[in-house]
Amino acid sequence: MKILVTGAKGFIGQNLIERLKENKELTIFPYDIDSSPEELDKYTKECDFVYHLAGVNRPKDEKEFLEGNFGFTSVLLNHLKKHKNKSPVMISSSIQAVRDNPYGISKKAGEELMLEYEKETGAKVYIFRFENVFGKWARPNYNSAVATFSYNIANDLPITVNDPDVDMQLIYIDDVVDSLLSLLDKNNPNLPTYLQVTPVYKVKLGYIAELLYLFKESRQNLTVPKLDDGFEKKLYSNYLSYLPKDKFIYDLKMNVDNRGSFTEFIRTIDRGQFSVNVAKPGITKGNHWHHTKNEKFLVVSGKAIIRFRKVNTDEIIEYHVSGDKLQVLDIAPGYTHNIENIGDTDLVTVMWANEPFDKNNPDTIYEEV
Repeated sequence: MKILVTGAKGFIGQNLIERLKENKELTIFPYDIDSSPEELDKYTKECDFVYHLAGVNRPKDEKEFLEGNFGFTSVLLNHLKKHKNKSPVMISSSIQAVRDNPYGISKKAGEELMLEYEKETGAKVYIFRFENVFGKWARPNYNSAVATFSYNIANDLPITVNDPDVDMQLIYIDDVVDSLLSLLDKNNPNLPTYLQVTPVYKVKLGYIAELLYLFKESRQNLTVPKLDDGFEKKLYSNYLSYLPKDKFIYDLKMNVDNRGSFTEFIRTIDRGQFSVNVAKPGITKGNHWHHTKNEKFLVVSGKAIIRFRKVNTDEIIEYHVSGDKLQVLDIAPGYTHNIENIGDTDLVTVMWANEPFDKNNPDTIYEEV
């Protein structure tokens, strides 16, 4: 199957093409502003489906709206008609199409041209009225507040929030691409002409800025986003895509002594805390128990004995573990416990606790195993 994508170098076009590449049975015809008329002629003759994503949304002159959103659409459809190619055509429109402004008028004109084409030729047409799309590869300081805020905050640049109570209607790029790819599914033969991407997130501008600043601060306080919140999860992925190339890495605070080190890695309100513990050969750490706090230990390098003793009893339980066979030990409340490095190299253990450490309520009672 041969797929023509106009606006191939644009934000949505790039993301769509990368997903199309995953299907080795597809041949992709990418067309953009620097492509030749000969390429357009060839592609419109041979293609089996058209994703028409090319358009203008921030021109130097308002007349370019009609030229880009109506004029090129007309050129594209005329090429298809010349070759008697009745392949389905999808066009990217906008929720602005219902508004009386130059951009909305041009988008509405493009929609009407598509509807006339469908009536004239019998070719199937799909029209998506996109909300504001956000995600990786969106161009900052262009026409997307989310992209601009993400880029500026990630790069230590100021942002301006004129009205934090402005409601934004947002859709995520992966959801957009999923919707576009569904058009190729032969199990969806009776889709309507007008289609919408879901979910749509209605979020206040000020809240978006607040979340982005929290993401930036997370490297210091070790927090992560609420991953059960679809919007926050996607906004965080979007934010990370704007990090400067020399800022992918960041330091952690290592608590180092002559026994080794203990380093917190991730802290969450409702999913606990992750840490990395390093113990030198012969060192024993721990010898404490918890009333309610519970933990999981995973030795990833080295050899260890992990010992348990139920409080107010004498029986000692031992587990031998090593990085050669990854096993998780549950550290149950009411059992004093320790971990001893019995190997010749550093013992590295990933530790999870069901709650972040609270120095005012540590729930840690020291008692020898």
